[in-house]
Amino acid sequence: MKLTLLQCHPDPRRLATWATRFGLTAGGDDLGYALHTLLAAAFGEAAPKPFRHFGDVRGLLAYSEHDPETLQLAAQTAAPDVHATLGLERFATRSFPTEWASGRRAGFEVRVRPVLRTREGRERDVFQIAAERSTAGEFEQTREAVYAEWLTQELARGNAAQLERVQLDGFHLTASLRKGNAAGGKRPAQRVAGPDAVFSGELTVRDPAGFAALLARGLGRHRAFGFGMLLLRPPAPC
Repeated sequence: MKLTLLQCHPDPRRLATWATRFGLTAGGDDLGYALHTLLAAAFGEAAPKPFRHFGDVRGLLAYSEHDPETLQLAAQTAAPDVHATLGLERFATRSFPTEWASGRRAGFEVRVRPVLRTREGRERDVFQIAAERSTAGEFEQTREAVYAEWLTQELARGNAAQLERVQLDGFHLTASLRKGNAAGGKRPAQRVAGPDAVFSGELTVRDPAGFAALLARGLGRHRAFGFGMLLLRPPAPC
């Protein structure tokens, strides 16, 4: 398994123009779909996900299972408007670790969409679901606690990692634009609102292969639109 960490610096003005030009801002609070289409235009089937757009000097970070040489070539041959909008003149890549020792501790940060998909195909905030399922007269769990439980389950997929410490660094509701194909033609653009949470903390690797797969896949839903990228850093000193 290969994993590459890449970075570019989207131009804010050009990005807004691109999103408006292709109707990718209708009713949306973020530019996740616009960035999704730009990455697809630049890299094709090698379009990286998950990704995280910071909107500051950090630019856009993403993971890809393609090697750095393939990504560099795609960046160099991207159409001029795509190249300029994504800021690919400052494109950088490096191979990212895929071998992790069981028991290794690491700090992390992640932006997630803590939702579950219902049988009817709708997405529901896991905090709202927990509140509705409560049998107590008053629901006493905090949003942070409910989201932390959801995050614990996401990290445990494939026995990947165990959550050791976590804190909710930011929360707000955002609306994003989503499009897709449907039988008989294109599905109209839809405004999808939901929770937008940023967590930081520490985890312990449990299954090395499962953890590598989790990094490549990302956490939760909307991973192709700016959510779910698990960023790692050294753990806090004891």
